[in-house]
Amino acid sequence: MSRSLKIFTGLALTAALASTASAEGLVTQKNIPLAMAQVIAQGALAQCQSMGYKVSVAVVDRAGLTLIMLRGDGAGLHTPEGAERKAFTARTFSQPSADFVKRMSDRPDTAGSVHYTHVLALPGGLPIKSGNEVVGAVGVSGSPGKDDVCSQAGIDKVADQLK
Repeated sequence: MSRSLKIFTGLALTAALASTASAEGLVTQKNIPLAMAQVIAQGALAQCQSMGYKVSVAVVDRAGLTLIMLRGDGAGLHTPEGAERKAFTARTFSQPSADFVKRMSDRPDTAGSVHYTHVLALPGGLPIKSGNEVVGAVGVSGSPGKDDVCSQAGIDKVADQLK
């Protein structure tokens, strides 16, 4: 191959790769800010307290990382872990953790998902959505049968900001 052809081929390849890379650009994603996570967590905690439950509440961002964890006065020792894992589960699967529980029984072929680190197959975790995009999740632990109600109460506190 001639020297000119090698140079031309190299330049053409470089130009093609550069145009592909620049065409993609940066990715912009919505995420839940700390201030909103605090409002959600406080709202969920207050709802459960008003019903007489001592709970813990966790809010995770779109990456599943904990932004805030609140352990209410008198909440059980297991509740912080439960709240975080329920929130993580809701974020990971972009659905309420109760739906994840149902999926384990309805679709046995997916039952292995229950063994993922940090996943918890119990109700109480709800995804936080902006439109159809999941931007975080909230989890509540310690109010048997009412965790979802408390989680939803937290999300409802910021619903107007999620539109």
